[in-house]
Amino acid sequence: MKYLFSLILLFLFNLGNAQSVQSPSGKIDLNFKLAANGQPFYSVNYKNKAVVLESALGIKLKDKPALDANFEILTSKTSSFNESWKPVLGEQASIKNHYNELTVSLNNKETKVKMNIIFRVFDEGVAFRYDFPKQAELNYFIISDEVTQFNLTENNKVFWLPGDFDSNEYEYNETNFSEIDNTKINMNNGIGVKSIPGKFMVQTPLMMKAPSGLYLNIFEAAVVNYPVMHLNADVTNYKLKAELVPNAIGDKAYLQTPSVSPWRTVMISDDARDIVASKMILNLNEPSKLEDTSWIKPMKYVGIWWEMHVGKSTWDYAGSQNATNFADAPKASGKHGATTENTKRYIDFAAKNGFDGVLVEGWNVGWEDWNGNWKEEVFDFTTPYPDFDIAVLSAYAKEKNVKMIMHHETSGSVSNYERHLDRAFDLMKKYEYPAVKSGYVGKIIPRGEFHDGQSMVNHFNFVVKRAADYKIMINSHESSRPTGFGRTYPNYIAAEAARGNEFNAWSVGNPPAHETILPFTRQLGGPMDYTPGIFEIKMSYYDKNKTEQVHTTLAKQLALYVTMYSPLQMAADLLENYEKYPDAFQFIKDVEMDWDESKYLEAEPGDYVTVARKTKGKETWFLGAITDENARTSEIKVDFLTKGKKYKAIIYEDAKDADWKNNPIAYKIRTMTVTSKSKVKLNLAPGGGTAISFEPIK
Repeated sequence: MKYLFSLILLFLFNLGNAQSVQSPSGKIDLNFKLAANGQPFYSVNYKNKAVVLESALGIKLKDKPALDANFEILTSKTSSFNESWKPVLGEQASIKNHYNELTVSLNNKETKVKMNIIFRVFDEGVAFRYDFPKQAELNYFIISDEVTQFNLTENNKVFWLPGDFDSNEYEYNETNFSEIDNTKINMNNGIGVKSIPGKFMVQTPLMMKAPSGLYLNIFEAAVVNYPVMHLNADVTNYKLKAELVPNAIGDKAYLQTPSVSPWRTVMISDDARDIVASKMILNLNEPSKLEDTSWIKPMKYVGIWWEMHVGKSTWDYAGSQNATNFADAPKASGKHGATTENTKRYIDFAAKNGFDGVLVEGWNVGWEDWNGNWKEEVFDFTTPYPDFDIAVLSAYAKEKNVKMIMHHETSGSVSNYERHLDRAFDLMKKYEYPAVKSGYVGKIIPRGEFHDGQSMVNHFNFVVKRAADYKIMINSHESSRPTGFGRTYPNYIAAEAARGNEFNAWSVGNPPAHETILPFTRQLGGPMDYTPGIFEIKMSYYDKNKTEQVHTTLAKQLALYVTMYSPLQMAADLLENYEKYPDAFQFIKDVEMDWDESKYLEAEPGDYVTVARKTKGKETWFLGAITDENARTSEIKVDFLTKGKKYKAIIYEDAKDADWKNNPIAYKIRTMTVTSKSKVKLNLAPGGGTAISFEPIK
């Protein structure tokens, strides 16, 4: 009888310490419980099958008892939320935000510290965060670690980047979970790698495909006043644990109640298209804080940039980076790219071809003193070189109805940039620059901080907020990867934060599969300034001794304007290369950047992506299809077109003998009339793509 009574008490205890919540469709179940020692755990099922096994939750504090056990449930409540909201710019004119929520309020029985864990379950996945309410028992505190786990069930195929607190500019590794091993990766600087036997660090977003065919993605949303989350991988047991990026003295985050952690997210679907189309990360961020967004507009631009990468010109005025300052090297080299004359040429080209803007890099003093120097003050953000007349060029651009895009390279000296930020923005407003491309190449100053640490996250967000005060749009490069903050501050129009197209000019480049992975990873958090549109693909064109090339066909470069969503798109190649292929260049001139609707028609990470998008406020559609190193044929239904209308489809595709390596520029253009009942056959060469514009026939 005593034994039976004990079992009944244990059952009642577990019942009272277990909670669950389902997704609106009922496909996803999230279960929460407290173990006998008061430690919180969660698990996730998809269609009644375990996806995330029981995984621990909790926070460890510096110089205080950990918040990972000895809890009791004070209250728990569930609620539902269903709304639609309109992004300022986006893949869709309206985004649905529908989830069920479970909030569990916990009390530590020893310290009396209270912590809430909030779970949101969407039809495409789950999210949870730690919430620290205002309380006398916990005011100012330092996080030393997160206990957060993601214990998986299978040896999934994984698309991963090695853990590096200072860079996400790697090509993806595609291996089984059990084969993750970042000790064999050639790191930029070795930062972030931890040699724990059987455990290796990877970055998020982490895209996976289970042997059963289920697709999983682990990421985070709304990273505000908190470091970026990496993941330590136990490759033997298929377990992942959160690893927060430390600051210069090893602390992870400084917080004061009330405060919250970012959302930890797990996307789940048996259809890869659901992952790549998901807006869950955006939905987990706060709504826009800007009342007036009329000044936030998409921009298609050209710029003085690629010519430096291919060696035609230089960023610095003197053509040498051996000087200690500009005064030591005042003589022009004759190879400086950012001259008044050259910039006018780009402005003329933009005006002639209907482009919105011109980016100019290398316009300001400081480049001659930048060659890996870890120096406090390198760049001047308000003083042009003598051969760049900012007043004349701004007036010239205005006359041509072209906007100038500013460039601020910080060389990682964040303290220097923040000291000059308002003066730099004042200069932009004076000369009517609507947008700035910022750069953070190099180690961070203050010394010891990482690109992905709390202080740098705060810096990136601060610059966006301060820019909003000036009505300036931000395009950040070498920043921590976006996690949906662009919903809250929509002037954060784009970012790089991954291995971009530039790597193809001077390194082993990006493999053909690279662009088929990015929509499943980096782009889940926000638009990417990938800089597509390279027509002269082999670098031997500029120097016969060069073997580098873009791992693509020309047709794929066109398709990227559709598959790689961004409201800020660059035609990145040299102007003369577009003039050689005017018929192909027409697609870049025509393609839109802001959309009413997006339809992901085909998707498989690492293999292919096909998406069709409807222009905002118009009846035109554009389609992009890309593949990896393998040729691919498919037949696409175009039933997304308006019924009863006829469309002229202009198809830019690989020629029969096209190949990314051996014959990359071979393409052909054909035209056909289609309706919503039509099908279009796609023939993609190895490393190739197809781009299509659909124009209604009146």
